[in-house]
Amino acid sequence: MSRGFLGLAVLFGILLLILSSVFIVDERQKALVLQFGQIKSVKENPGLAFKIPFIQDVVFYDDRILALDTPQTEVTPSDDRRLVVDAFARYRISDVVQFRQAVGVGGLATAESRLSGIMNPVIREVLGAEGVTSNTILSADRVELVNRITAQARARARPLGLEVVDVRLKQTNLPEQNLDATFNRMRAEREREAADERARGEEAAQRVRAQADRTVVELVSEAQKTADIIRGEADARRNAIFGQAYGADQEFFEFRRTLDAYERGLRGGNSSFVISPNDPFFDYLRSDQGAAANQ
Repeated sequence: MSRGFLGLAVLFGILLLILSSVFIVDERQKALVLQFGQIKSVKENPGLAFKIPFIQDVVFYDDRILALDTPQTEVTPSDDRRLVVDAFARYRISDVVQFRQAVGVGGLATAESRLSGIMNPVIREVLGAEGVTSNTILSADRVELVNRITAQARARARPLGLEVVDVRLKQTNLPEQNLDATFNRMRAEREREAADERARGEEAAQRVRAQADRTVVELVSEAQKTADIIRGEADARRNAIFGQAYGADQEFFEFRRTLDAYERGLRGGNSSFVISPNDPFFDYLRSDQGAAANQ
């Protein structure tokens, strides 16, 4: 019984020894085999690998492209218009041996802290260089500036065993203390432009109204002139007709004029005449033969 137990213990110890000497490297990882803190081997290919149990340790590092959001950085371009820049970087561990030697046991936390310490000065240096204005940073030309930031950050991060793949500017804003002044200046500019537009519109409207008034006066004058001419011609024709009628039959003409006078004078319900009964005005009312019969 004791021999069987001893054999089982030996078998278990051998199995534990084998398991302690085997480790698996994932395709998304790289591994370092350390012996008393010293690097003994690098495992970059995925699969099974071996180490000396209880003497050697394995440290795994991510082999994927990682992202780092840098702290907001305040820059002052050449036009002295301060900006707050929010950027992020994508990087990967390119050399695990150099990375281990640079950051030690701190790993990614220490690496990202040191990479942030590289990114912020580079951003301020490139965006604050001579000839770089805030308009350049806010325009499409900032692609060239971003490429310069990436190149400088890549060169400075290489001693850490890191490769900076890309750098992007997420946001570029004005500092909080400058926002109100900037908005007020923009509002004043827009109000000035609006006032200029209104003034030009009012000037155009006045020209249109003046032209319309002139056209109205000309049309009314022309119409009045035409009406006066037509009225004068009609009056002349009427007088000519009256003259012909008077010359053809004087008695009938006087009768017609008297009837017109009656119609105009007796118009209305309370019309009255204060005239002598023998007045010639009533000759046609006293006799059906008119003034000649009364005479």
